[in-house]
Amino acid sequence: MSDKGELATVGSWKMLNDEFEGSSHACRPPENLTRWRRTQREGLIADRLGIDLAIRNHYARQISERLTELLADLDSPTVSGYWPLKGEPDLRPWLTSLTERGGHAALPVIVAKQTPLRFRLWRPGDVLQRGIWNIPYPANGEDVNPDVVIAPVVGFDQAGYRLGYGGGYFDRTLAAMPNKPRVVGVGYGQATLKTIHPQPHDIPMDVIVTESDILEFNR
Repeated sequence: MSDKGELATVGSWKMLNDEFEGSSHACRPPENLTRWRRTQREGLIADRLGIDLAIRNHYARQISERLTELLADLDSPTVSGYWPLKGEPDLRPWLTSLTERGGHAALPVIVAKQTPLRFRLWRPGDVLQRGIWNIPYPANGEDVNPDVVIAPVVGFDQAGYRLGYGGGYFDRTLAAMPNKPRVVGVGYGQATLKTIHPQPHDIPMDVIVTESDILEFNR
């Protein structure tokens, strides 16, 4: 990120967030939670877009190594990943290697707004379509129930709750699934928040993987 105005915005957001996190009010839900989450979301996305691309790619490789370690106990798992957007870790090479090792990769599909996601098998080279918000998904893959769902995080807190883009798709999907998969949040370590002030509809991650840590939570 080279624009000085954007850099100033990121720096200002980080300063305000650090000040909030260190205050006695950090654990109190803000009066306007929706606005607070939007502010956090915007700052965190700008922050990660400010990471040099080469460093982001390095982080993605480190995250991939930790995912391989984390899922080593699963035999031929079906893992739902994601198509990277807005500076998210690019795990497509790892998903490719998963299929080469006998596993199965899937991508989420938004069928309609405000409805649960579906998961569709994906292999490199498959024909893709553009769905809601222009997100690619497999045009002809089989719908599956994954053993593991990898959910990209905009931010995450010390209890394993995920701050996403605000649409509620992952929470809605996980709540509706009859057989709950292992849910792994993936993001950068700098996206840590003290709390996202979780609400009853927020579903925590089982594990969060960053470039430097595997954070497992006892539920």
